[in-house]
This record gives sequence, structure tokens and C-alpha cells, in this order.
Amino acid sequence: MNIIDLFSGPGGLSLGLRRSGLNVIANVELNRDAMETYAAHDCNAIHFNEDVRGISFDQFRGKVDIVVGGPPCQPFSIGGLRKGKTDERDMIPEFIRCLREVQPEAFLMENVPGLIYKKSRPYFDSVLVKLSQCGYRLNWAVLNSADYGVAQKRKRLIVIGARGVQLRFPVPSHGPGTDKPHVSALDVLGDQPIGESPNCPVKFAKYPDLRPSPYAGHIYNGGGRPIDPNGPCHTILASSGGYKTHWMDTANVAPAYHAHLRAGGDPWDGEVLGARRLSVEECAIIQTFPRELYFAGKRSAQYKQVGDAVPPDLAFVLGRTLYSQLNGKSDTISYLNGIKGAQPIQGELAL
Repeated sequence: MNIIDLFSGPGGLSLGLRRSGLNVIANVELNRDAMETYAAHDCNAIHFNEDVRGISFDQFRGKVDIVVGGPPCQPFSIGGLRKGKTDERDMIPEFIRCLREVQPEAFLMENVPGLIYKKSRPYFDSVLVKLSQCGYRLNWAVLNSADYGVAQKRKRLIVIGARGVQLRFPVPSHGPGTDKPHVSALDVLGDQPIGESPNCPVKFAKYPDLRPSPYAGHIYNGGGRPIDPNGPCHTILASSGGYKTHWMDTANVAPAYHAHLRAGGDPWDGEVLGARRLSVEECAIIQTFPRELYFAGKRSAQYKQVGDAVPPDLAFVLGRTLYSQLNGKSDTISYLNGIKGAQPIQGELAL
């Protein structure tokens, strides 16, 4: 089954989908560094390193079975201005145009959960209507990558659709209710540094904002947080590489300091002993990229590529379920049926 990967970035989706048995014949990515990274691990696909709005996809009609991609998330991310459809970076209409021109059997679209919340929800509902009008039966869910074996609490909105079958999502393989615990960051990174850590010291915040967990809240400077060695890492951010880079608490300071603050102690000053921010290589490992993968560009560009990507291991699980269901082999995998009500565009999962 042939695929086009839109807004591919360095190829997180493509890497996992290829492993699941799908064949990526083309990708579209505007960023030059991300495209160089992608081309380094896939020399067979047609690479469109250009604005998607200038590409005619009619040439792929009858040649592509599935269109996949993650349109830029900035218009809907809770970390941005959330301008939605008025943001010039909103490329969801281009994803829909590709579906209309290619007429594939199925599609998979990825984005941030912010698309379904509050002021973005009416736009999301209108997108579902347009996708349904393209001839697809739809389902959607917010999936946590940690529930599928990724050492990262990364939640992403996934919308899937097909012409001849109501697609379903795979049952989580890790975490509560399964026979496998969540994979921890320490499980995949080990206790020795990998790569070069950014020179951005971690300091105690002057006005700490506590949460129940020692690894949450705003207790330290910047947006980077300490990583729980016994659980999945926080979401790897595209803005990593500076003070928003998560860090390893090698001296186990976080639990003791959290207890100190909860007991009414005064905030500490200065740098955190033993704090080491994650390198590009460590972020990529947590994202489940192959360890030998080449990332192009400056360090900041590499961090951005890693943080923007879909974890390849999650993409593999999704690709396997798409392939099985579209080929009538859905009895080989356990699925969650997320349909609520009679309307096919109202699918939702609460994981």
C-alpha cells in the first residue's frame, strides 16, 4: 500500500509506517534541514521541498492508497496564540485538498489535542464535516504515546478515515490495565550521558509553583522539567535546546526539594546540583528515532525536528492497525471502538 506523507518533518511518521509494511512514495516538507534529514533515511521517495500550496496532487491519483501527515500545530497549540483557521500557518485545508485530488482509500491526520478544546473545537468540527464529505467514515482519538511503549507522555490528536471500513484504534499495550508498565526515560537512556548537553544551567525558581508530583509544576527556571527516572519523560518540545530542555536529576534533588517546599520551607537559590539537560541524541532516543539517524542543520534545528515529530514507534503501531483493517485482517489486533452515537464523524476515545 502506497503513502504520501505531508508536512513530514524529519520523517517520524514515515519511519514507523515503513516498518509496518507500508510504502512511502512521496513526502512534502518545506523546511530544508528537515527534508535533508528525511532524504538521508529515504532515498526512494519523491521529495517535495517546497510549499504544499504550490503542489498539484492529481499526479498521484490511482497511485496512492493512504495520505498521512501532521499539518503545522502552532495555530492550535496551547503554547501559542491559538488563532486557529485565521492563522496563515493553518494547512489543514491543504491536507483536505490533497485528499480530494488523490482520492486515497484512507488517511491519517495528526495534530495537537488543543484542536478539540474550547475556541478551536468549532473549527475542528467543521474539519470533520469536510473530511466526511470527501467520502470517509471517520474516527478520532487523543492518544498518549506512553500507552504504546514510548518513554514519553506525549498526547496527540489522531484522525483516521477510510472509504470502505470504520477504522478503529489499537488497545494500549503499556500502563494501567495492561500487563506491561510504562517505559521510563531511564529504561531507554541508561545512566550515562549520550551526546552534548546544552549549556543552560538549571536554577531554583524564585517563586515556585508546586504540583502534587516532584516532577511537575514550575519549581525551576525555564520550561524544562526534571525527568522522573521511574516513568515516561514529559513531552519533548520543539523549543528544546535552551532553557525549555528537560533535564536528568542525577543527584535526585527533585523529590527532596519538593518535600521541603510542601513542608513550608523557603525556596532555595542558585543552580541545581547534578542537573543535566537532555542532548539532541537523548531527545531523539526518547522519541524512538533510530540511534544512528542523521539530523541535519544546527543544534537548534535538530532539537526542533525531534520535538515536532511523531514518535516512530507510535507510527508503527498505527500503521500496523491501518494495514490490517484495510486488508481485512482486523481479527489479528485488539481495537478500541471509539464511536459515540450514530454519526460517523463523532468518534472519540477517552484514554
